[in-house]
Amino acid sequence: MLLSVIIPNYNEERTIKKIIYKVYEQKKFINLEIVVVDDFSSDKSKEILNKLKSEGKIDHLILQEKNYGKGFAIQTALRMCSGKIIIIQDADLEYDPVDFKFMLNTMKQRKLRCLYGSRVLGKNRYNQKNFTSLFRIFANHILTIFTNMIYKQKLTDAHTCYKMVETNLIKSLNLKEKKFAFCPELTAKVSKRGVKIFECAISYKGRTYEEGKKINFFDGLEAIWVLIKYRFYD
Repeated sequence: MLLSVIIPNYNEERTIKKIIYKVYEQKKFINLEIVVVDDFSSDKSKEILNKLKSEGKIDHLILQEKNYGKGFAIQTALRMCSGKIIIIQDADLEYDPVDFKFMLNTMKQRKLRCLYGSRVLGKNRYNQKNFTSLFRIFANHILTIFTNMIYKQKLTDAHTCYKMVETNLIKSLNLKEKKFAFCPELTAKVSKRGVKIFECAISYKGRTYEEGKKINFFDGLEAIWVLIKYRFYD
């Protein structure tokens, strides 16, 4: 079974090479393709990505001519994916591709359509040093509770990056959000299809804003609005 790994990138020159090498290493264990979309980076990302593509480390590389946002980058990448399953991989080093194998095996063995990698499953949520701040832990918890309330899921980490989804399902969802709101939109629309979202525990090492963390308080507010909006509209 082919896994399509989507990597949206924006100004991650410090980490993009490392993460692509880490993803590429997983080809020793699972059948996967790497699809990278650079969202009009202003740093040296494009040069690094072009070199990695020439070395055969990237299967499909898309260079956007304008900065549209993470959601738009993922939607663009979906058109290039040929795997039966997709997973989203951020271009930083917060999430470890070593978890792909376990997640994919879980998908196959349990015949799931959607599986999220939870950063807090089986752990003490408020003792997570890897989240870098108590505010981030609290905000993620509130957003997850709100998601569960209005979409009748039982998630512990609704806003994780690691979302593994059946390709036919995600391509049928008519996704619209161009920026970080893509994340709650995906959860909302999968839920409205009557699909139960399962979870498995993953490793995680968060980074600070000084290290390049991009998501902020206003993205959290937008997530709440998007969750409400798609509860009633498509």
